[in-house]
Amino acid sequence: MEHTHTGVAHEEHVHDSSTKSIWKTFWILLVITIFEVGLAFLYLEYGFMARWALNGIFVTLTLVKAFFIVAEFMHLRHEIRNLVMTVLMPLLLFVWFIIAFLADGDSWKNMRKNLAPGTPAPPATHITNEPAHH
Repeated sequence: MEHTHTGVAHEEHVHDSSTKSIWKTFWILLVITIFEVGLAFLYLEYGFMARWALNGIFVTLTLVKAFFIVAEFMHLRHEIRNLVMTVLMPLLLFVWFIIAFLADGDSWKNMRKNLAPGTPAPPATHITNEPAHH
């Protein structure tokens, strides 16, 4: 009888620890989100920093929140390194994929704008092999 009681106490302790960890993650995510919303309102009201810097802060804080979500709710905090790499490497490649396509799309947009109908073409440089006449 004693053994089953110890098992129940151990199960309650594990459940209690898990619940505390989830609440800790919740509060961290809430604080980061409130900070992000506060920065957005300050930017809209006062324009106190460059937009690219603000976007960099938002991206960084979003990655921090993603880390906490993946670590806690996908249970990767307690897993072995190889399993973590199995999940993180495709994620990093996917993020790189998105960034590459955004850069390519921006390049295409700029090229299309420069070569739009009605827009004069940039002057062509004519390269010849003839010696220059002085």
